[in-house]
Amino acid sequence: MNTRDTTHLPPDHPKLPPRRIGILLVNLGTPDATDYWSMRRYLKEFLSDRRVIETNRVLWWLILNLVILTIRPSRKGRDYDKIWNKTLNESYLKTITRAQSDKISTELASDPRLMVDWAMRYGNPSMPSRLDAMQKAGCDRILVVPLYPQYAAATTATVADKAFEALGTMRWQPALRIAPAYYDYPVYIEALANSIEESLAKLTFKPDVILASFHGMPQEYLEKGDPYYCQCHVTARLLRDRLKMDDKQLMLTFQSRFGPTEWLKPYTDKTVEALAKSGVKNLAIITPGFSSDCLETLEEIAMENAEIFRHAGGENFAAIPCLNDSPGGIGVIRDVLARELQGWV
Repeated sequence: MNTRDTTHLPPDHPKLPPRRIGILLVNLGTPDATDYWSMRRYLKEFLSDRRVIETNRVLWWLILNLVILTIRPSRKGRDYDKIWNKTLNESYLKTITRAQSDKISTELASDPRLMVDWAMRYGNPSMPSRLDAMQKAGCDRILVVPLYPQYAAATTATVADKAFEALGTMRWQPALRIAPAYYDYPVYIEALANSIEESLAKLTFKPDVILASFHGMPQEYLEKGDPYYCQCHVTARLLRDRLKMDDKQLMLTFQSRFGPTEWLKPYTDKTVEALAKSGVKNLAIITPGFSSDCLETLEEIAMENAEIFRHAGGENFAAIPCLNDSPGGIGVIRDVLARELQGWV
């Protein structure tokens, strides 16, 4: 039922808002701008998360505040500036996540019970602000959708942490669901395959090799029981099956390592360099672990790794876009919603 039963309340009692169901799409995060202090605020929030960095807290506080937050904001600000959406003065991750939310909202507009919004785990719009807005709008049930195809404690779990932390400040808490990872969902695999086929058809060359580059994590996290590494391999295997490729034609690698510790291997940048030196002239990279293009795809892959490839002897390089707010990408989100809203809608 769309309205709350208030027949038992006295006439002068404040009325309850109509019952609604909230859908909150959440992506990793973005700085508000590329200047030093905006980058510093963003990096401090991100790198202070205990699920992201699991090292000794006292040691990490010293490293973070005395070294990283002194040097890294300027460097990362320059990287962000290369791929900044100058028209809207925001990162493309924010632009695309908003577009995903708007398109899902339009598709679901026929059901007045549903309220669709979006947030960033780090930066703005913040998860607490959007969850609070949903609760005040009458949402007594909220589905939080982390836009990470593969589960990791440093991504999906920290979204759940933040959501329940926000509920901890509310007297009237909504019921909450966290959508699971969708790394093996047929709709996701099909959307990836279609995107790859469409992108390859537009290229002026045929790739000798395609790399499926996923965001990395410290090897230690895998050893502690994080399923991320295995889920990435499942996604790659299902994608190979769909595209009728083997593990030499579609290789799996991990990017974005940070710090001196060992991360998941093989590393994307080292593999790109080795392939070029071995005689591979034509290379394409897909990034199936990202639901939307961002710094790691637009700058690290499309710029940095393209330069590595050509410098090592490669010739033709293509960074295939993420699913973003394409019909296939929206179809994946819609499929997740159909599964996870059962019993509520």
